[in-house]
Amino acid sequence: MTDATNHPLSGLWQPTQLQKLYYGADSVSKHLLESLPNSTSKAFIITGNSLATKTPLVQQVEQLLGSKHAGTFSKIGEHAPVAQLDEATEIVAKDANVDTVVSIGGGSPIDSAKAISYRLHEKSGKWLYHITIPTTLSASECTMMAGYTESNGVKTGVRAPDLVPHVVLYDASFAAHTPARLWMSTGMRALDHAIELLYHPTATEMPARWQTLQAAAALFDNLPKYKQDPKNADTVTTLQLAAFASLGFLGTNLKGGLGLSHALGYALGSPYGIPHGITSCLTLGHVVKLKASDAAAAEQIARLLPFLGESRSGDDGKDARSVGDRILQLVKTLGLDADLRNYKVGGDQVPVITKRATGQESGGLYDSVEGLVKGLF
Repeated sequence: MTDATNHPLSGLWQPTQLQKLYYGADSVSKHLLESLPNSTSKAFIITGNSLATKTPLVQQVEQLLGSKHAGTFSKIGEHAPVAQLDEATEIVAKDANVDTVVSIGGGSPIDSAKAISYRLHEKSGKWLYHITIPTTLSASECTMMAGYTESNGVKTGVRAPDLVPHVVLYDASFAAHTPARLWMSTGMRALDHAIELLYHPTATEMPARWQTLQAAAALFDNLPKYKQDPKNADTVTTLQLAAFASLGFLGTNLKGGLGLSHALGYALGSPYGIPHGITSCLTLGHVVKLKASDAAAAEQIARLLPFLGESRSGDDGKDARSVGDRILQLVKTLGLDADLRNYKVGGDQVPVITKRATGQESGGLYDSVEGLVKGLF
């Protein structure tokens, strides 16, 4: 594989197996059935308890599928606990006619559907066809990674190019049932994806970085609009497309994880029960300001400033810090958490979180990240 580099500018982008992306209000009712891989397909639904019991969405999808509906598993919890994955995999494995999984919800149901497909492939050699109906902006539908939580509370995962969903249905009428706070916080998660992909050393210039610049600009512009009018279908759809652009052009040959903000998100998220959208609110602005002292990262972050309506100064570090400040301000504008006061995390956890995020116990990176984590209390 060819590595993407900035200087000289070169690289290879390998697209994923995504086949269709439908967007707009009522796209589920219009396109779900035609999205099935063949006329004899049987589809199994993976979703969470809230969507299944507090909204009509799961029932709508079951009715649309009709005789093609093979069953529904609605016990997927936040951060996708492994016990629920085991139970769902067992149920799906019992029906040899199931060739399709339909995930409805945020990152946990989507990641769970991917992990179930991975586990079934290990047993049978076959992958499930995956149609996803996202109801948050967390963009799990864009990746070949599936994260879930081990019994000890630590997030782990699997990855394979065959785990990228085949069909994505962005439907504003489904998103209308998502609580506004959850929607906006996962929008910050999408911004986290966009910016960490922008400065990732092996991200491709085209289309990945070009799209992340547009994604970040659209998120900055439309999240405050959404806060003012959560029912505007065009704003909702624009945010869904921005979430896709934040990560959908990752390709299959990026090396390593996304970046420090994500690493901190995993260190803070499932171990302490903090939603990933909120971890991005806590970490991203501070990480960007930290990255301003890294010349290669600052060069990329500074590119975003004109997309936010500001002129570049010619000093990449200064411009990157300005982007960090704009992120912190956006969190405040949206009324989301900027520190840990609402979560049960003691100050004694600072070294635990820092080590988990950096993989180190001392040194320059450790010290920088430790200072950042202390600042969250």
